Amino acid sequence: MLDSAIMSKNGMVTKVHTRIRTDPFGDSYDLVGKELGRGKFAVVKKCVEKATGKEYAAKFLRTRRKGQSCRDDILNEVAVLESAKANPYVVGLHEVYETRAELILVLECAAGGEIFNQCVAENDEAFTEKDVIRLVRQILSGVAFLHRNNVVHLDLKPQNVLLTSVQPLGDIRIVDFGLSRHVDKTSEVREILGTPEYVAPEILSYEPISTATDMWSIGVLTYVMLTGESPFQGEDKQETFLNISQVNVDYSQDVFEGISVLALDFIQSLLHKKPIDRATAEECLNHPWLNVHALPHGAPTSLDEQEASQSESEPESPAPSPEMLVIPVYPTCPGQGDLKTGRDAFSFSEPFATLPEIQQELIC
Repeated sequence: MLDSAIMSKNGMVTKVHTRIRTDPFGDSYDLVGKELGRGKFAVVKKCVEKATGKEYAAKFLRTRRKGQSCRDDILNEVAVLESAKANPYVVGLHEVYETRAELILVLECAAGGEIFNQCVAENDEAFTEKDVIRLVRQILSGVAFLHRNNVVHLDLKPQNVLLTSVQPLGDIRIVDFGLSRHVDKTSEVREILGTPEYVAPEILSYEPISTATDMWSIGVLTYVMLTGESPFQGEDKQETFLNISQVNVDYSQDVFEGISVLALDFIQSLLHKKPIDRATAEECLNHPWLNVHALPHGAPTSLDEQEASQSESEPESPAPSPEMLVIPVYPTCPGQGDLKTGRDAFSFSEPFATLPEIQQELIC
């Protein structure tokens, strides 16, 4: 568990136990093949340890960004990885090197790559609902472990969930803890961090971060894995932020065709505007959708079957009386069909990090 006694005001821990090596990285490792990934301030490359022949992923992180030192941010990532080493679904940390300009994290290599590729794939290459159930259980197991240790990831999305293999479909590894923070009941952490389509409403309104912030992202992630569509993506960031702040989600049969009603219920248990209303990771692991073997025989499995079952067994509903107030349970965005992005048009933005930008772009 991370030591809260050495936590900074913004929820970062910079004391690490892993020895930081300063000898040349190339003396112990050979870089092989193409880059595995690249961001604004980091690049990931496959490497082979000379002494053992084992493959790893070397993450090269610049220690200065925009003229400022970010070494503590990287050490915070190392501290989180150290605290999660007992969990099989969080990527393993092997070694750490430091040069004049970079810190290099030698990580477990997940050969299957990002789940994003299957999220936007067509037909046979896309995840089945059975696949998603297994993978979401693993994601939740990893996140529940982090939350028990008072760690929030804050950037859960398809690019940060890797597979150990594609064929056969392997297990997941949660990666990229660069935005992660330590939270507890004694202090508040407020940050504008994340990737626009996946951030929770409290991030946009600069309210305290909690473990519930991750649970919103898991709701969005599950929606994407099942449908191949991004629930809040607008034409630009401003529209995306508006959709999130108003919880404009399309739960229509067109989007969830062939997907079980339990899957829909699972997502709806997470996409609540108020953090306190969202299911926790532990509660999600007990949700019926993730325990489908417990379903009663003959229960409807999809929206189509549910509607057919209702039409056969229920009499026509009487017209509501004047004093009866009819309230829709789940809000939808007017004109949502114009905002939906199909698998081909699906795109993701870079993380954002400044409150003024949000204040300028978010329309409340």
